[in-house]
Amino acid sequence: MMNGTPITALPLDAEPPAPGDGHWAPVFAGFLGWTLDAFDFFLVVMCQVEIGKTFNATKEQMAFAIAISLFFRPVGALIFGLLADRYGRRLPLMLDLVFYSIVEVASGLAPNYTTFLVLRALFGIGMGGEWGVGASLAMEKVPPKLRGVLSGLLQEGYAMGYLLAAASFGIIAPRWGWRPLFFIGGLPAILALFVRYHIKESEVWERTKSKDWSSLIKAIFANWKPFLYLVALMAAMNFASHGTQDLFPRLLRDDHQFSQHRVSWITVVMQVGAILGGLVFGYLSDRIGRRWAMVLAFVLAILIIPMWAFSHSLVPLVTGAFLIQFMVQGAWGVIPAHINELSPDSVRGFLPGFSYQCGVLIAATVDLIEPILSNRYGLAKAMAIVAAAVFFGAALITALGREKKGVTFGEGQPTPAGGFP
Repeated sequence: MMNGTPITALPLDAEPPAPGDGHWAPVFAGFLGWTLDAFDFFLVVMCQVEIGKTFNATKEQMAFAIAISLFFRPVGALIFGLLADRYGRRLPLMLDLVFYSIVEVASGLAPNYTTFLVLRALFGIGMGGEWGVGASLAMEKVPPKLRGVLSGLLQEGYAMGYLLAAASFGIIAPRWGWRPLFFIGGLPAILALFVRYHIKESEVWERTKSKDWSSLIKAIFANWKPFLYLVALMAAMNFASHGTQDLFPRLLRDDHQFSQHRVSWITVVMQVGAILGGLVFGYLSDRIGRRWAMVLAFVLAILIIPMWAFSHSLVPLVTGAFLIQFMVQGAWGVIPAHINELSPDSVRGFLPGFSYQCGVLIAATVDLIEPILSNRYGLAKAMAIVAAAVFFGAALITALGREKKGVTFGEGQPTPAGGFP
């Protein structure tokens, strides 16, 4: 049973704003913010060989440069999530967008590996703060009947960011090197202006906000059971996504000897599959439920692993990459709706984002586990082993959980359907 602080009652003569009032602007802002976040993160994934050459860094050091952003994401979720539940969604979101824009531009100016590493840690703080605040703002604005499909749209900003990073890498890096790519990371500062002038504060937050810091902290500790469940779920989800994405460009280069250009465009095709999967399974979750849509996606993903990991010719390899991301990011497309629905009103700015990023912290080890396993089994087999294990685990954890599909935010917390917690 989920616990939460009591909802502040509305005056008898007051009518709450329509749940979907003005929802397209926050969904667009959340999508674009997550797109730019993912774009910045995956620039390191795509450019790790080139950056390593510039700084004389080993493969293991560049893998750590990817992982360190993941390690620091919970810090950002903690800081900006608390601010979002105490002071509203808009201001923390704007501050976060400007912060990680500055850090990203600075990454392109880094003179050495140590400086680059510090900047990637700071970027992780910014990346960790954006998702929780942006998703809570968007999901609180969206009509319940559209929450699943728009959840898929919002989450696939991540895939769109990866797609843009891959395309930019293929177009810009061969001509001008890796540094100019990071200067594009200044764009989120412009998005902050859009949030400032085109998005209103969440009506749900205004009606259910904690009266002071003490009330907020009590509400957070009162929800420790759903927090632990969400951390387990999000660890499995992040193992699935990072385990199939982060080192895949290296697999294409090292095992298949593909050119920089071909790696770039295979990655683009892969992310098209991710975007379509997020929309399809997000829509499906509005019909069959959040949990069973996610379980279906992971079961199908298990069946695709051999084609994805062990194909030797181009067509089945690209098909496998497309389908694996269709399924993995299909499951991810349900997440913004699912975990925001599982979170009580009083801590929705904090709980989804912080549990998500704690899951990231646990799953960040995959960028170290797969290279270690590859020393014994080869990278393809190592990635296949990890994928099979985490797909099964994610399906199991999802099936054992609960859901509150279509709940109206700001009107109390009915008992969720399903099992634990």
